[in-house]
Amino acid sequence: MGLLASMEDPKLRVEADDKIVIIKDKYPKAKYHFLVLPKEKIPNMKSVNKDHIQLLKHMHDKGTEIAEKSDSNLQFRYGYHAIPSMGQLHLHVISQDFNSPCLKTKKHWNSFVTEYFIDSTEIIKQLEDKGKIEVDKSKNEELLKKNLRCHVCKATQSNMPTLKAHIATHNYNKKK
Repeated sequence: MGLLASMEDPKLRVEADDKIVIIKDKYPKAKYHFLVLPKEKIPNMKSVNKDHIQLLKHMHDKGTEIAEKSDSNLQFRYGYHAIPSMGQLHLHVISQDFNSPCLKTKKHWNSFVTEYFIDSTEIIKQLEDKGKIEVDKSKNEELLKKNLRCHVCKATQSNMPTLKAHIATHNYNKKK
């Protein structure tokens, strides 16, 4: 089932308004992992232009709202994969604990903790400044192959089980 079909699935659908739908990621990579999707069919970042700035800001705002509702003490990030694996533009809203059995590979990990994961605010700024999103495909493909490193303390880990054990030792509550 693709993202457009998932938007209609009542088991995945969390919230919607006239512009967007928020769904739970079918294979969450953290305790909380949502996707904010526009109702308008926008296949990918290359299709986004200045006309979409308000929509992307709305998606970001709705993402922060769902994060607050889910756990107001937990750290979240909001962003897009440089090279998305699925059609239909989607904003990831992901808690930074990365506590999930679906987080299994180096590619999964690096797609959320390297520059491959582009913050929503950076995408909006790039659109405002340049009118389009530019992504270096070969550079981003290399990012997925980087060594496993903790996103908090930057300690290198040899494999996914040791990385997951290591990241479980960190505190992911918001700084007070």
